[in-house]
Amino acid sequence: MSRRIKRTSSEPRKQRPKGEQRHRASGGHSGRDERPQHRSAPKGDRPLGNRPGGKPPRFAEPPREKPAAFREEPAKPEPQLPTKVQTVVVTADENNMRVDRFLEARFPGLSFSHIQRIVRKGELRVDGKRVDSKDRLEEGQSVRIPPLKLDAPKAARALSEAESRTLDALKAMTLYEDDDVLVLNKPAGLAVQGGSGTTRHIDQMLEVMRDAKGQKPRLVHRIDKETSGCLLVAKTRFAATHLTGAFRHRSARKIYWALVAGVPKPKQGRISTYLAKEESEEDSIMRIAAHGDEGASHAVTYYAVVEASASKLAWVSLKPVTGRTHQLRAHMAHIDHAIVGDPKYFNKENWQLPGGLQNRLHLLARRIVIPHPRGGVIDVSAPLPPHMLQSWNLLGLEADRFDPIEHAPEE
Repeated sequence: MSRRIKRTSSEPRKQRPKGEQRHRASGGHSGRDERPQHRSAPKGDRPLGNRPGGKPPRFAEPPREKPAAFREEPAKPEPQLPTKVQTVVVTADENNMRVDRFLEARFPGLSFSHIQRIVRKGELRVDGKRVDSKDRLEEGQSVRIPPLKLDAPKAARALSEAESRTLDALKAMTLYEDDDVLVLNKPAGLAVQGGSGTTRHIDQMLEVMRDAKGQKPRLVHRIDKETSGCLLVAKTRFAATHLTGAFRHRSARKIYWALVAGVPKPKQGRISTYLAKEESEEDSIMRIAAHGDEGASHAVTYYAVVEASASKLAWVSLKPVTGRTHQLRAHMAHIDHAIVGDPKYFNKENWQLPGGLQNRLHLLARRIVIPHPRGGVIDVSAPLPPHMLQSWNLLGLEADRFDPIEHAPEE
């Protein structure tokens, strides 16, 4: 996943000094972070060898070597805006990229309204056909691009009181930040993007972080509204291209924690199904589908029981290999161990929520590990949100236990 320093078999393995930070890349930083509490590895992420008498996990692999040192990449010249109609070909790195993101990446500084206008009017064509701004491009397609005009940069202005509060809220959520990357601890109940009836969401909040060129940080992936935890954001076009590529090529590793009904058997396993969206007048859910069904996509999840509370509940660690909508929620319900507080997929009859536990989704985007665009690795963990921490305390679960799925397979 990340570049590693090779070591000959004759060289002794260096022991990591106690308290060494896990975050290897810090963008333009020299390696020191002014917020050490955001960089320290939680106790639960210690190697198994640090626990006396510990048994190797089923998915164990050799300890990872330290990633290569941070390396600056030469700045790339900004592309010139076309003054006449031109046709470009979608590259491999741009495969599966949305039309609007493609234009943003190729021509930084274009306003959202300008992109929407040329797409809506049909001035931009893909293989000679009109497209929507949300349509995905494929490698090798020809894109007709009309003459473009860069909006005049807006003069710097003081933030309003409401914008200042929004910026303070984003800072309070920040787990990690450098010149290229931002990792937020998204609270449960706050949407990542807008939708029907949604007026406040992360994408809208990021407007207050627009730079001098008018570009705002870009979302790299999404997590459900009621899921809390690590949300990766690219602060630059350069970072957005590399990070979206890492997700596309599955070199990003995400680990989730959940509280589920019952105790899964076996305690470690792999869930592999096809998922398809099922629409209704009131709602839409992801259903288990058969291969070949319309709209069906393959989905793979690894799970491991970390700790159980009698036979009633279990704390599980989840590692999605694919990134389908509601994948973890649908998969745990599929094996009859639905996530506690899930309003869409928890359908166990006559099941009573233990006293003191809140009826809210108990799902946390616990950890994200991804190559940094400029070298090294970003490795960030989010704490349990208040409602989950309350449940852990009531059930006597030890939040610093070793996570057995840390080295689950990548495919």
